[in-house]
Amino acid sequence: MKLHSFKIKRSLVAGAFFALFSISLVSCGGDGGSTSGKDSTASASSDDNTLLGAGSSFDNPLFSKQFSEYSKTGNLKINYQSVGSGAGISQLTAKTVDFGASDAPMNSKQDSAVSAPVVHIPVTEGAVVLSYNLSEVKDTLLLTPAVLADIFLGKITKWNDPKIAAVNKSAKLPATPIVIAHRSDGSGTTNIFTTYLSKVSEDWSKSPGKGSSINWPIGLGGKGNEGVAGLIKQTPGAIGYIELAYAVQNNMPYAKVQNKAGNFITPSIASVTAAANIQIPADTKVSLTNTEAADGYPISSFSWVLLYKDQKYADRSLDRATKLVKLLQWMIHDGQQFSSALTYAPLSPAAVSAGDAVLKSITYDGKPILQ
Repeated sequence: MKLHSFKIKRSLVAGAFFALFSISLVSCGGDGGSTSGKDSTASASSDDNTLLGAGSSFDNPLFSKQFSEYSKTGNLKINYQSVGSGAGISQLTAKTVDFGASDAPMNSKQDSAVSAPVVHIPVTEGAVVLSYNLSEVKDTLLLTPAVLADIFLGKITKWNDPKIAAVNKSAKLPATPIVIAHRSDGSGTTNIFTTYLSKVSEDWSKSPGKGSSINWPIGLGGKGNEGVAGLIKQTPGAIGYIELAYAVQNNMPYAKVQNKAGNFITPSIASVTAAANIQIPADTKVSLTNTEAADGYPISSFSWVLLYKDQKYADRSLDRATKLVKLLQWMIHDGQQFSSALTYAPLSPAAVSAGDAVLKSITYDGKPILQ
């Protein structure tokens, strides 16, 4: 769909910018544990009491809480930049941060760009939800995989389309044009959503396919979960994909999605946990999308913190490396207590066990950091 009015475009962009700015201040402010006011491309801090991270905006609400709480246990500060998974991986590759965060495992191209092996620590489980702006619709919207793919392919262009109406028989759907809101930056959230669409739609799999950044067939782009949420809230008829916590915190409606078993599932802690009830490989790189679980939400995912397996590089000290590894150990254990209140699913015992094994493999000059 094309928007023909310059005034409409200008108001959308302005609204998205305001939403991005205001939400970022709220989610990143904290009590000195997580901040976002510094230049995200700055070199890693030489102060061993300040760790720098960058990446997933999907993780940002949880990280803000965890880092704020962890900073109370000592004098360590964590400056985390919510810049998107792709940017986080780029900054880790450039060694300007101590850790990256991504909602998608690094791919072969990203692996080949780093100077040394990088490990993945699962830190949370979350859901990507389809939020929409339809004030006329009082019932929760139901979406099948086929309808969802056709909406984002631009094949379904109005909300009262017969295909949507057939699934939502009791809803009074307006003739409002559908406006797609998607990520404009490299994003693990995009990777989760497009991986799901590629699994459930042959047409989507052929083009545009899956990835952290794709050529969208239609729609408006917003930076970060914050930017997409801003576009949805500012645009009647909009639909976009955002992290569940952002939808809940901002009182945004989101759809039930039909899973592989044929059940319409509400994204929740319970349904995300159900989706993650799978065997986890040693490297922890696994996809939860289109889960086989009958009660599992189909657009669920782990999210990972990424760091170099051997921490002795550049002028890094053993003290700095140890503080980073102990922070991560806390995050996957005690730090999980803050998950549920922010609508993240706490890590399963299997995920914690896999994370512990990876943490024990991290070294400094070839020697394990955790004894």
